Amino acid sequence: MPIEKDFDIPFISGMALREKQIQQSYRPIIAVHKWFARRPGTLFRGLLLSEFVDRPLTEAFFTANNLRGIRVADPFMGGGTPLIEANRLGCDVTGYDINPMAFWIVHQEIEQLDQAAYRNGASRLGALLEERLGPLYRTRCLLCGSPEASVKYFLWVKEKTCSRCGKAFPLFPGYLLAEDQRHPRNVLVCAGCGELNEVAERAHPGSCRSCHRPLAVKGPARRHRCDCPDCGLSNVYPAPGAGPPGHRMFALEYHCRPCKPHHRGRFFKKPDQDDLDRYAEACQRYHALDAAFVPDDPIPPGDETDRLLRWGYRRYREMFNPRQLLGLELSCRAIAETSDRRVRHALATNLSDLLRYQNLLCRYDTMALKSLDIFSVHGFPVGLVQCESNLLGIPNGGGVSVGSGGWSNIVEKYAKAKAYCDQPFEIRHAGGRKTVVPVPGEWIGDQRNGDQRGVELRCASATAASLPQASLDAVLTDPPYFGNVQYAELMDFCYVWLRRLLGPELAAFAVPSTRHPDELTGNITMDRGLDHFTEGLSAVFCAMARALKPGRPLVFTYHHNKLEAYYPLAVAILDAGLTCSASLPCPAEMGASIHISGTGSSVVDTVFVCRSTGTVPRHWLASSAAAVAQLVAADLEKLRQGGLSPSPGDVRCTVYGHLARMAIWRLRLGWERQQSVSRKLARMAQEIQTIATLQEVEAALAGAAEVAAGLPPRWAGLIQEGEAAYGESSADVSF
Repeated sequence: MPIEKDFDIPFISGMALREKQIQQSYRPIIAVHKWFARRPGTLFRGLLLSEFVDRPLTEAFFTANNLRGIRVADPFMGGGTPLIEANRLGCDVTGYDINPMAFWIVHQEIEQLDQAAYRNGASRLGALLEERLGPLYRTRCLLCGSPEASVKYFLWVKEKTCSRCGKAFPLFPGYLLAEDQRHPRNVLVCAGCGELNEVAERAHPGSCRSCHRPLAVKGPARRHRCDCPDCGLSNVYPAPGAGPPGHRMFALEYHCRPCKPHHRGRFFKKPDQDDLDRYAEACQRYHALDAAFVPDDPIPPGDETDRLLRWGYRRYREMFNPRQLLGLELSCRAIAETSDRRVRHALATNLSDLLRYQNLLCRYDTMALKSLDIFSVHGFPVGLVQCESNLLGIPNGGGVSVGSGGWSNIVEKYAKAKAYCDQPFEIRHAGGRKTVVPVPGEWIGDQRNGDQRGVELRCASATAASLPQASLDAVLTDPPYFGNVQYAELMDFCYVWLRRLLGPELAAFAVPSTRHPDELTGNITMDRGLDHFTEGLSAVFCAMARALKPGRPLVFTYHHNKLEAYYPLAVAILDAGLTCSASLPCPAEMGASIHISGTGSSVVDTVFVCRSTGTVPRHWLASSAAAVAQLVAADLEKLRQGGLSPSPGDVRCTVYGHLARMAIWRLRLGWERQQSVSRKLARMAQEIQTIATLQEVEAALAGAAEVAAGLPPRWAGLIQEGEAAYGESSADVSF
């Protein structure tokens, strides 16, 4: 059982931990299009090499490998990481996903692309947009007076119409535009005249240099209430019945190329009349268009979309201002006229990804001084201050753009992603130095120089998969997490545009939404609970197990803050006639990610390795809290060797992984698949409780004799010397 014995936890953990800090540098292919919660490519490369290559992992990892003839499937392909890593190694791949956007993203990642043709197509598009739209993104520099400075970001604040006096006023939660981190001084907006003021101290900002009104950092809008500055009435916001909120442009960040070499910091200005006139022109031009590609789809209720509805948004197009809609419509028209199918599809994918920055839900980071795209958190964050990026982008030479969120940014990222497909690499760390290691002989794609690879992607639920029996050498996947973010609800934001642009060409885009009643996540709006989640996982695992060759692995990654979220996976494994032969830890999230930072969530996944037949070292079969604690302690030490300081959340999820594995082992012989889902879930919960509770394992860990350096005090003494290390062979037990 190669993975169980040859998977090098410290080595892969170190690689995965570094990758997740700046994933696009290690796996540029992820820049093809946004997807959520991508697992580290280094993890799945390590798993595949451990299973199929008879060399030390530290050696095979940085050299070319050819696994031609090996067939790998992923029933929940999402962003495609397992399939991409398998395809790169020469495997034939089969992938399923019920979400049309997931299907499309993986298709675009793996499909071979003529990079010269793509560059030419993107250049033509950029030139056309510059000709038609360029002046709308210019402003006059306050230093040199040039009218050709490029606007990086337009900053907008939501407005409220007073329910008593009828006057509109801005909903400023605060007046700080820029902190003195990446700019020499703090920039504050005057509440009276709107002038921008640069001040040394936020605690004592002084008075406005224009109207002499005292400056303030805190704004009047908070807790959904704001006083009208004219009549004093306390108004409540949002007001769903009033429609989408209005916005007022209050600031610009721009870039003046001639002035930049001798200017410290950024360029900020209050919009002048020309800036307002340019926006008015954009509005007039858009409303005069007969838009063919701007979607008119309604926003349906949902766990995530209800926030939009509460703010008065009823249609997706209402989340954009007219200048953005004008640019996106003209972009779509040019893309639709591109004759080369693969280039057309690539540019359409670019436009879909561009939408993340071209909407009025983007926020401006006052410290980093950049736009935060709509999915910087896994939801629809409706703030009071919004950021409109330059649609065209501001190329600065060498494939670098000033600012973010424009066409030039997206094209460069996509080009680098596809270049990586032709010439993949790894990054080696040694002695504090980082070295890019090319891996010639490996490539990602469906074809190259007449060499064809098996790539079968299906936009369908894997619950109905009908693969030939004993046809798969491995199943690798990252299954959905119960109660997870509703990715379909989020991806509809992009899908309604992409469907309007490419729908007639693609059968997968025939459906009006990426939402599906059979999607395997908990969803209050769609009344999907734990039973639905369990039944779906069981059907998928059973289909995959039938297609696996005897003894070959089904491997998946998982972590969750609640133990009960592991029950459905354990039930599905047993229903499929599999046994969990290992539960291995590996970093899979970035601790600084906005959506988990400060939440106590784990950044460590458990990698569950499951087989129909095989052996397990006897000392892995823990039957008490102390024995489980010993295995967990060994895992945590290996994570520390890889450079991770395990948090309490990481410890918790590692414990859960071992408890689930042991419950599967103990229940495998007498498992009754035909019982009701509720009875099977209850049986799993009962069995885990008989092994140990989380609190009992934590107590055993805390009571260990030796303090493990670098771990939080609560987890002192995790490592017991002299015990057999997790992963070593000793008195194997067959199953």
